[in-house]
Parts: sequence; structure tokens; C-alpha cells
Amino acid sequence: MPISLEHIQNALQHIDPLFLNSPQYEIDSLNETLGFKLLLKNECLNPIRSFKGRGSDYLLSQLKADQGPLVCASAGNFGQGMAYAARKRGVELIVFVSKHANPLKCQKMRGFGATLRIEGDDFDGAKAAAKGYALENGLKFIEDGKEPDITIGAGTMALEMLKDAPLDVALIPLGNGALLNGVATVFKALSPATKVIGICAEAAPAMALSWQKKAVISTETAETLADGIAVRLPVPEALEMMEGLVDEVWLVSEGDIVEGMKVGFGEVGVGLEPAGAVGLATAIRYQNQLKNQHVVTILCGSNLSEAHYHLLSPNL
Repeated sequence: MPISLEHIQNALQHIDPLFLNSPQYEIDSLNETLGFKLLLKNECLNPIRSFKGRGSDYLLSQLKADQGPLVCASAGNFGQGMAYAARKRGVELIVFVSKHANPLKCQKMRGFGATLRIEGDDFDGAKAAAKGYALENGLKFIEDGKEPDITIGAGTMALEMLKDAPLDVALIPLGNGALLNGVATVFKALSPATKVIGICAEAAPAMALSWQKKAVISTETAETLADGIAVRLPVPEALEMMEGLVDEVWLVSEGDIVEGMKVGFGEVGVGLEPAGAVGLATAIRYQNQLKNQHVVTILCGSNLSEAHYHLLSPNL
């Protein structure tokens, strides 16, 4: 289903208000250091501590009332969003996670009522197992990045971003693609002059490589701290949608990501998980290319593991 601005505007009427109108602001000292204005969209101040509630809640609002059980795979935040929305509607949810999934995210998914199944060495391994399980048991599999309603829900944050001054550049994390495609749809419709840039980790470049080659390119591993964007097998539908919406895809290193987390903690006052800090990391790494522009990025997740806290400060 093609996604339009009208779809995203309509979604505002169906998404739980607690996920909408998240704070967005600038930090004067950070702007001075960077040499440009950086608008920060803080999507961490909700029960799942990430932006994933928008797409998940909208998706569940559009399914039949008797739909279920549902099956999905997640690195953690999408599963939390699905679990929160499913519990609210009395829908059974089974989430497949990898053997190395963030323990805090697993605990929170269970707390929201999801049944967890641990399969695979990474996210894509867990997703393959989830697809097989759903097919074998005749259940509906929900795939982040493929389901239009998830992308539509994620796009609502761009409507809020554009309430501020005109924006020159949007730095948007790129995992399975729902966030980037949803936000880009709004920008291309309402602010076509804004350059939309997707952000991948250098250690998980499959989406970036695929976008550059206009074909699905998988990688053997996706061993990045940023588990939320650790994709080694891209979603074809997401890649197809990126065509015409996304202007560039940039990469950040593991060191950049840690620096973004540290600046987020020390300068912005938000404890960001690695994937949640990649936009800020990009603003820091590419500050010379962004000089004198008005830039927006998303602080998109704050579910840190114990190991992540030690990255912020060895003494924590």
C-alpha cells in the first residue's frame, strides 16, 4: 500500500496520545559547539522509552478486534511497543528475540504481557524463526519495516517537527526503515527542501549498501552496539520505499556512537541507548558538513543495558 501524507495525518486520531507531541528543543551550548542549530526530538519520555509506540499503537488500532495471537521479532523496542499496544487491546503477542537481546528490553516486554521466545544469534536470526513459527501455526506475523501502518505511525513525529522553524537537514536513524520512510514521507510532502539523511552503523551497513546499489545486499554480521539498527538482511519493501524519499545515507562508527551517548548524557541530560544516540553521533561526526544549517534529529530510545551505563562512565 502506498503511504501518503494524508495517511499519516489521519493516524494522529488513532495513536494513544501519550506517544504524541514529544518534547523538541535545542541546547544552546550544543549549538555553539557544533556550529549549527540542532533541534532534538525526544522520543524517550513514554512507557516504552522509545518512538516505537507510535507505529505499534497505530498498527494495532487498524487490526480486527479478534485478531491474534500475533507474532513479531524485535531487538527490544519494537517488541515493547507491540506488547504495550497488544495488552491495551487484550491481544496475545509472541515476540521472538535473539540470544543476545538486551535483558532490560526483554524484562519490559514480559512486563507488558508478551510471551518471549529466544531464537537465533542476532535479530535477523530471531526474525527468521518468528516467520517460520507464524507460518507453521497459521498466525499473523508482523514485520517492522514492511507493515505500512507501522511506517505511517512513525511518520507522525515529522508533523510535530515541522511546527518549528524551517529545517534544512533531518538526520534519521535507519534500521528496518519504518522510522526513516515515515518521517521522509512527511518532509517530502510539506518541506521538500529539507535533505533527509538516513543513518546506519558502519558495523551494520546492509541498509546503506542496499540503498546505494538499489538492490538487497545482506552482510554476514551486524555487530554494532546499536542493536536497534543492527540489520544484516534488509526489508525489500522498505528499500523500495526509500527511493525518492531519502537523499543520502551516512555511516557512524562505534566510537561515534559512544561519543553521541556521552554527549547525550552530559550535555543534553538524557541517557540514550546506542541506537537512540546515532542521530546525535552523526551531528557531531559530520558537523563540518552541517555548518550554519538548521538540523533535526531524534533521540529515539533510552533502554540501556548495564553494559551501556559503563560506556557512559566506568564508575556508574
